[in-house]
Amino acid sequence: MNKFKKILSIFMSAVMISSVGVMGASANSTSDYTIKSPYADVVWSGENAWGAYRGNLHSHTTYSDSDIDLASMVKEYYNLGYDFLANTDHAVTGVEWNKEPDIQLLYSYQELLGNKVALLTDEENEAITTGTYNNRGRKMVNVMGGNELNNLSLSKNHVNGFFLPSDVGNGFGGLENEAGYEKAIKFVQDNGGLSHINHPGDWLETNSNPEAVNDPDNIEFFGNLLLKYDTCLGIEVLNERNGTTGYDRILWDNLLMYCLPYGKNVIGFSNTDAHSLINCDSSFSVFMMEENTVDNIKETMQNGAFFAITRALRGNNFEIGPAEEFDTRGSGIPYPMFTELSVDGHEITARATDAQEIQFIANGKVISKQAIGNNAVTVNLDDVEGVEDFEYVRVELKGEGGMCLSQALIIDDGSEPLEFSESKGLCAMLHNLFIKIKGTKLWTIFQEIVIAVKNKIK
Repeated sequence: MNKFKKILSIFMSAVMISSVGVMGASANSTSDYTIKSPYADVVWSGENAWGAYRGNLHSHTTYSDSDIDLASMVKEYYNLGYDFLANTDHAVTGVEWNKEPDIQLLYSYQELLGNKVALLTDEENEAITTGTYNNRGRKMVNVMGGNELNNLSLSKNHVNGFFLPSDVGNGFGGLENEAGYEKAIKFVQDNGGLSHINHPGDWLETNSNPEAVNDPDNIEFFGNLLLKYDTCLGIEVLNERNGTTGYDRILWDNLLMYCLPYGKNVIGFSNTDAHSLINCDSSFSVFMMEENTVDNIKETMQNGAFFAITRALRGNNFEIGPAEEFDTRGSGIPYPMFTELSVDGHEITARATDAQEIQFIANGKVISKQAIGNNAVTVNLDDVEGVEDFEYVRVELKGEGGMCLSQALIIDDGSEPLEFSESKGLCAMLHNLFIKIKGTKLWTIFQEIVIAVKNKIK
């Protein structure tokens, strides 16, 4: 009898262990989530492969506060190999490069400084937009209707509007601080355009306070704007040489975690914000498109099938790095670029050129870092601890010529998105009143005086 019980006990234990093993495998390997990639439709190779088009959506001329005239700026981008360009002078809506935009009295000082204003000739405009200029053989598309709003803002709360009518947004003065952001974003949406938030680290003054990108109040503020306005697509995560925006990738991670539960992706943009010719080769994007057209550019801005690239970035002590700063502007060194970023089940596979290192980031943390050369690198998320809590995964390449970032690959567990609603009640009313006060020039001037006094005391 005792021998029978012992055999029965061993048999039952084996059954239980087997069951646990199956359950454990099921928890890790069954399709309890899917990876939604913005690159899902991209054809990476073969006869019908999509093109990789280099472009910039944020640049300036002497029609606002740059020292470089429009003709010289457009030719510089063209000669650097750009495939599309949006001119976004402050409160001056971009038009054809051979036509005068709405000139603003505010920038009349340019003439006093001796800076000329010059357009492309009709012949030059035709040649550049068809690709025959300098026998390049590849056109550069003019993304018209661009405008960096809040030209009278003292607090760097800038927003880029796109695809605005030519008679809309000229002379847009805006408000200060939080109120200015919302006014500009709402203005663009009301006029049928798209927008993104420019260089948030500049407004947050992260040079002196890097942890501002982790401040819950800042994350909530920007996150709520993105949730409230569908046409506000995201933020600049790379800008110029990233002198004042070195931590904006971290803010991006925080905003992804804040917004994705509501079903809103946050697109990460990269722009030169050039006011000088050297910065035309600083930060930019590579759009994956079947053809280089304005309609495809607009669609790609919205679906995120592009990569954000920078030639210059500061070093920092945050986990996602880089540890040391780099600056390869004007060097001619090839920048790192994905030649494939695909999803198969729970596996993410990447191939690249001119890259030495690749890292996968989920919820603001590096989950895999390894060397990459000519071979493919694959990460199976089922092998990563904590995957059940991931909202997204994004991928970064580092190479001698700079850094290349993918957009977020979203982890979808099938749950219904949360419903966003604005706060109401007395506290909300008082908060909104305070925001209106901060939105005045008087408040901002007072704030700057206080900061100057504090720095003087130090």
